[in-house]
Amino acid sequence: MAKLDILASQKPATASFGANDSKGSINLRVETQTRQLIDDAATVLGKTRTEFMVEAARRQAIDVLLDQRLFVLDPEGYDAFLHALDNAIAPGPKLRALLRRSPAWQKQA
Repeated sequence: MAKLDILASQKPATASFGANDSKGSINLRVETQTRQLIDDAATVLGKTRTEFMVEAARRQAIDVLLDQRLFVLDPEGYDAFLHALDNAIAPGPKLRALLRRSPAWQKQA
C-alpha cells in the first residue's frame, strides 16, 4: 500500500462549513491502484492530489452532515409534514412501555 499525506483542518467544520487558518495532517494508507486513480483524476482537473482529496472529502462531509439536518419539501409535502406534526397520534401501549424502560446506558451491570 502507498502512504498519502494530505493537509486538512484539525478542527471540525463550523455550522457554516467555514475553514480556519490552522492546518494539520491526515495520513492515509491506500492501495497503489487507488492512489493512481486519485492522481489521474486530480491531473485531469489540474489539481494536486492534496487539493483533490481535501475537496472531495470536504464535499462528502458536508453532504453527510446536511443529509442529517436538512430536508427539502415541495409546498404540498411541507403542508403534510406540518399537519403530521400538529396532529400526532397518541402513543400506543408499545411506545408507552418503551418510554417507561430505562435506557441500556443507564442500566447497572
